[in-house]
Amino acid sequence: MANSEILLLKPVEGLGGEGDQVKVRAGYARNYLLPRGFAAPVTLANRKQVDALKRRRAERESLELNGAQELGKKLEKMSFAFAVKTGEGGKMFGAITGSDVHDKLTAAGFSIDKKRILMHTPVKTLGKHTVKVKLHADVAVELAFDVVSENPIEVAAPEVKPAGRTDRK
Repeated sequence: MANSEILLLKPVEGLGGEGDQVKVRAGYARNYLLPRGFAAPVTLANRKQVDALKRRRAERESLELNGAQELGKKLEKMSFAFAVKTGEGGKMFGAITGSDVHDKLTAAGFSIDKKRILMHTPVKTLGKHTVKVKLHADVAVELAFDVVSENPIEVAAPEVKPAGRTDRK
């Protein structure tokens, strides 16, 4: 199969960032990357642009890292609680999911992509819990939250057998 060597002008997920020189299938380059302006063919004139693209990429990545670190510091200071309905013995109805955490963060004024909230299983118990928020490849924050009951917890009464009666035959 034919391969083409191209120069990436914009970051492409799974392929590389701007300024990278990569080999891809000829059809992928011809039909997708080149028409959309993501890449340019490698020529002597285009190779001169590589340095400018790499400088721009380094600046962008440092800005993203600094922004993620600042956001991480703000998130570490934050704590919030979920009030949920409970039944007998404090058993929750439903669960707290990553989407619920995202909604709380959005309401607090943070704009974080829902995919960056890493919650492997929904929370189904009352108490303190943590969730990991991955802000950048190098920055991840543990976010603490509480799950509390919005109604008083009713203690389940144990079943009592009537006294004096035996189930013998």
